[in-house]
Amino acid sequence: MAGSRLKNFIIHAHADYSSDILRLIRSEGISLVLLNIRDAHTPGMRVCEQIRQGSSVPIILLGGSGDFGLARQALLYNVSDYLTDPVDPAELGGSLEAVSRVLAQAGKPAAVERDYAQFTIQKEPSSPCPIVSTIKQCVDEQLHHNITLKQISDTLNFNCAYLGQKFKQQEKMSFNEYLLRQRMEKAKLLLETTDMKIYEIADAVGYSEIDWFYKKFREYTGTSANEYRKQCFVIA
Repeated sequence: MAGSRLKNFIIHAHADYSSDILRLIRSEGISLVLLNIRDAHTPGMRVCEQIRQGSSVPIILLGGSGDFGLARQALLYNVSDYLTDPVDPAELGGSLEAVSRVLAQAGKPAAVERDYAQFTIQKEPSSPCPIVSTIKQCVDEQLHHNITLKQISDTLNFNCAYLGQKFKQQEKMSFNEYLLRQRMEKAKLLLETTDMKIYEIADAVGYSEIDWFYKKFREYTGTSANEYRKQCFVIA
């Protein structure tokens, strides 16, 4: 494996034991640790803890389970990503690109870095998480349906609570808050640019009950859908 390439990274070394991993991080200036925790979740968490006691090197965990307790523990160790088994190559590629961008922003090569102990990844701007981007894409594509995070998590084979925490960590709002914002902003756009009936707009943004749409729209904008449309025409 040593010397082969993975995205912008060179696979510099392989280790079977935690003591070897720690030694390599100290002596070889490893820029990224890919840690396979498949069928070894608890030992894998212990390795993360040991690494974090002396280094802030980015860690991507591979082969994790959907158990939220493990995912939450991984977040506490500030892992760059937690990819569940089976690992999707495209998702791994997205994770590697995100880490590469963080390293580039810090002025460090995405291969071997001699002074990695000086780098504190949590101080860098957070990079987009591939799974969060996927969730947002699902929302865009299914906005007209009664979509929930549970449905998305089942489709993606992820723990729902873990996805909710990951989403809020990046977007600074809950999934439901994001979903409401996307629906209301699209409703506003349709009111401004089309002559669709209010009930048609409500249906287009995922509300089968018109009264519930009226309620949520007023809460979001401070005015009714009809008044909002009239105001747009007056301004125009």
